[in-house]
Amino acid sequence: MSTIPGALEITTGELASDDRLSVRLKRVAGEAGLDRPLRHPRIQKSGLALAGHYYGVVPTRVQVLGGTELSYLDKLEPSVRGAAVRGYFALGLSCVVLTRDEPHKTLVAAAEATGTPLFVSDNRSSRTINALHALLDERLAPQTKLHGVLVDVFGIGVLLLGKSGIGKSECALELVLRGHRLVADDVVKCDWRPPGMVFGAAEDLLRDHIEIRGLGVLNVRQMFGHTAVKPSKYLRLIVHLKPQKLDAPQGDAMTRLTGDVGYREVLDVHVPQITIPVAPGRNIAVLAEAAVRSHMLKSKGFDPAQTFIDRQAHQMRRLPPW
Repeated sequence: MSTIPGALEITTGELASDDRLSVRLKRVAGEAGLDRPLRHPRIQKSGLALAGHYYGVVPTRVQVLGGTELSYLDKLEPSVRGAAVRGYFALGLSCVVLTRDEPHKTLVAAAEATGTPLFVSDNRSSRTINALHALLDERLAPQTKLHGVLVDVFGIGVLLLGKSGIGKSECALELVLRGHRLVADDVVKCDWRPPGMVFGAAEDLLRDHIEIRGLGVLNVRQMFGHTAVKPSKYLRLIVHLKPQKLDAPQGDAMTRLTGDVGYREVLDVHVPQITIPVAPGRNIAVLAEAAVRSHMLKSKGFDPAQTFIDRQAHQMRRLPPW
């Protein structure tokens, strides 16, 4: 995917104070601008802006000035340097991060004058940029919530969908008993991650819990151990459970060969979906396992339905014309 669905934001102050940021940012100026918004998960190194070329500068991105940009400023005459820095900070930047220990006093003065938060990182540019990207990808990830159950089956994130009471949680519990892992029950928080993946996790209040009608709320971690749960998972397959009407048609011949397969959009990502009819006597957990195994084979280029169709066509070509 080339587009990022949904637009979220955090403040500069929230970014700098987040415990999950793996580098330390020390603020040296611009306290007044800590509530400025950040709306893009990618940082920007705008060296050309220091030379007066402002095209392409996005104020709501984190601006990083590394050794190359700062050494360029050092070589300028004081008057030229002052004009370059003032013009840069006049762009209304959300924040600027330096990757050198001692910021030049011209930068500090311009940051204070414009109320632009100015930080110094305790690491080199590459490490700082990677750390900022990792946190911004998480904090600015477009999100949605789905009513379903997310399980990790054979390392594949599988989202069970269907009407309330159809047996999603019971299916998930059976899968846990078969050695798979629960991620989320009832409410699945979905986050979009580049380059076009959807990750699912449980609400904080519901983490490790599953509700089974007649039994109530169960703690899967306490009952089955730490290996029975997983905090989040990359969503790669949707299994849609629907009631099977006994007097309904059994579907066309092609559907019976290939299965009821399709796609569902989650945060603008096309996720493969297979629909499984639910009826008394059908072991849905076993069918879900089979759906995952089939999906894994297809992702490797092996399609059993197409192989069967090709074999049938080959056999028909060998039959005599009478």
